[in-house]
Amino acid sequence: MTIEEHPLTPFLPSNSRILFLGSFPPPRNRWCMDFFYPNWINDFWRVMGLLFFEDKKHFEVPNQKEFDRQAIVLFAQEQGFAFFDTAQKVCRQHDNASDNFLEILEPTDIGALLNQIPLCKHIVTTGGKASQQLMNLLGLAEPPSIGSNVSCHLAGRDIRWWRMPSTSRAYPLSLSKKAEFYAKLFQE
Repeated sequence: MTIEEHPLTPFLPSNSRILFLGSFPPPRNRWCMDFFYPNWINDFWRVMGLLFFEDKKHFEVPNQKEFDRQAIVLFAQEQGFAFFDTAQKVCRQHDNASDNFLEILEPTDIGALLNQIPLCKHIVTTGGKASQQLMNLLGLAEPPSIGSNVSCHLAGRDIRWWRMPSTSRAYPLSLSKKAEFYAKLFQE
């Protein structure tokens, strides 16, 4: 078991309108870039490429197993996408990326994140543990169903919380089906 502090600082562009919250990054040896959703076998950036550029490989570096961090950061800034995770400190019970083996020791202060991005009106959780953590913070009995949203009040403002499927390949849903769920977010 390993205790880890979050290795990244929150990515909070001033024009952020959507805050994406995962649970916690995988072990660093699984990263292919220093940014959010860094695991090569996580499909988050492929979903974004498919939805915004009709090309699941849009953010991939050709002939390498890595994502183009510079292109991703520019895209996120242009779109007003903020990123962080629902855990600041965890105990990783196995040396893998599975949320099933993460114990949250210190949750992230989501209200403090929102206070830094006053234009943000949407929070998106991208998996089960992140959704559970936000549900606990909001004092809700259950999260919205996958692909749907609920209105809530957090950090002194009304927020729409969207629950999306995990983009981990371990989540049993095809890339195109995951993209269909995420597309709903961008149709609002």
